[in-house]
Amino acid sequence: MTAMISVLVIDDHNMLRGALCEILDRESDITVVGQAADGRSGIAQAEQLYPNVVILDVEIPGEDVVTTLLRLRAVSPDTRVLIVSVHQDMGLIRELVECGIAGYLHKSARRETLLSAIRTADSDGEVIVYVSWQEDRRSADGNRDGSPDQALTARELEVVERVASAMSNRQIANALGITEGTVKRHLRNIFQKLGAVSRLDMVNRATAAKLIVPYPPE
Repeated sequence: MTAMISVLVIDDHNMLRGALCEILDRESDITVVGQAADGRSGIAQAEQLYPNVVILDVEIPGEDVVTTLLRLRAVSPDTRVLIVSVHQDMGLIRELVECGIAGYLHKSARRETLLSAIRTADSDGEVIVYVSWQEDRRSADGNRDGSPDQALTARELEVVERVASAMSNRQIANALGITEGTVKRHLRNIFQKLGAVSRLDMVNRATAAKLIVPYPPE
């Protein structure tokens, strides 16, 4: 029998939080063990419940999201935190990734994407970053199956940034502590996800989607 994934939802929008909890409770392997409208009460519940996954809105009353995240990790170290937001500030996303989040989802993500992210978070998989432009591109391409594999991972974002700074595959491998073969695998995945046909096209698409900040001309 599959183990249940316990989830705590922290979001100050009562209607959205309630709807999200209803969606999650319909899944046979997910159970909502608590919900909160602010960071303080969410942290208190996490300390008592030790959920597998916390879904945390970026903009909640009280302390800033980074402080809330760090306090959550302090009271329940094994809990994986999945951030949801209507914003896609890549600077904030990188800061949260460095603080140990399991993923960052734009609120435009489909139900299937959210469920996949929760299951990936519980399995301690690679950090997933999913922003709104990916949903728009799938709709334009006529791909409406809600497949979650269009999301770039944190590692793939690191590769894109280094390609944008004109680093070779070998230089990227050395910088990230991985093999050149792994760099090539990441690039193939990124090309497919962005619909890019060259390294320059990949960088241009990533820049247009605000996944990376372009370097100023010298």
